[in-house]
Amino acid sequence: MLNVIWVGLIVAGVVTAALTGRLDAGVTRAAFESAKLGVENVIAMTGVLIFWLGIARVAEASGLIESLARVLRPVFRPVFPSLRPDGPALRAILLNVAANVLGLGQAATPFGLKAMRELQACSDQEDPAVASDAMVTLLVMNTAGVTLIPATVIAYRAAAGSHDPAQIVPATIAASLGSTAFALALDALLRRRRR
Repeated sequence: MLNVIWVGLIVAGVVTAALTGRLDAGVTRAAFESAKLGVENVIAMTGVLIFWLGIARVAEASGLIESLARVLRPVFRPVFPSLRPDGPALRAILLNVAANVLGLGQAATPFGLKAMRELQACSDQEDPAVASDAMVTLLVMNTAGVTLIPATVIAYRAAAGSHDPAQIVPATIAASLGSTAFALALDALLRRRRR
């Protein structure tokens, strides 16, 4: 559906430019300027993203993510009451959350996929196409996403020439904690209501 909307917007823009006589100057110039800006952003972001991916690898290899997962276990155990406390599903969830908290989305993705596979394996749903409560909760948490260090956003701000790219950290923490708390509360309320 989104692809149809984008194609519609592009076609409407080109038709409007053609009808107003600005097809040659406006659309062509905008296309080249956008392409130039895209290439400049990719080049600027490459170094910063390589740095953060390296940090993610170091955090994973050093056991930092694993340690954070152990600290988070008592907090997230009540969020996933149907899972065994020492089971592989909760461990994968904790690793996913720990990586997200550190703003290491690239490292969090494999943990999230592993967590979903583990949740599917221990699901009590007869139809594998139906998500279990724990799967929905994990998706809610990942969508709301508690982030203490928004590494990717800091990288974008640094690439755009911000004087203080990390200035957004307090606002990010407040917004992500608020959205995650609200999302988990709504998830719990809807789950109770469904039962």
